[in-house]
Amino acid sequence: MSGERCWWCGEDPLYVAYHDHEWGFPVADDRRLFEKLVLEGFQSGLSWLTILRKRENFRRAFAGFEIAAVAGFGEADVARLLGDAGIVRHRGKIEAAIANARAALGLIERHGSLAAFVWRFEPPPQERPARMTREALAALGSTKQSAALSKALKRAGFSFVGPTTAYAFMQAMGLVNDHLEACPTREAVRRARAGFTAPSSVGPGCPADAASSRPSWSRRTAV
Repeated sequence: MSGERCWWCGEDPLYVAYHDHEWGFPVADDRRLFEKLVLEGFQSGLSWLTILRKRENFRRAFAGFEIAAVAGFGEADVARLLGDAGIVRHRGKIEAAIANARAALGLIERHGSLAAFVWRFEPPPQERPARMTREALAALGSTKQSAALSKALKRAGFSFVGPTTAYAFMQAMGLVNDHLEACPTREAVRRARAGFTAPSSVGPGCPADAASSRPSWSRRTAV
């Protein structure tokens, strides 16, 4: 890979692969979006690399992050997860993950998919930095859109989804392209976003004209 990769992934092969092939590429798959929301919650107080190293264990423990399956977890599953040394054993975060799955089902019912809900918070290009420098990135711990996403998720019944967590989610899932200007992956993400159509809130329980209320700038942008 030529060019200067974003500094934050260091040299750990797992982290480098995550940076090069996942972080920032647009995602419309509900299972992957839910997984990231849950893992961002578990990351609170820890490094993302710690969570990344445990991600396969989390996937095994949480039924592959199938939303309906996790929503059906009960006290026996909480006890099982608290005894699983392969994940982060924090009762509050475990119970939040289960509650978040149930909240996600509610969003899917109302918006057609979790993806249709979260992509409503994609920021307009004019509100993005003109150039993504290290200094510009450092100033983006949270944004107006991440605060709005956080508030909407909490209103829907989610927890461990503060504005900073919501912005980290937006970065990872491609709602923004925060690779630095010199990073070769920035261009790969830009191309992926150019060919990506954000899902609209049309589905069971949604008004037929729900998509028309979505700002036109959020349909296909490359920032």
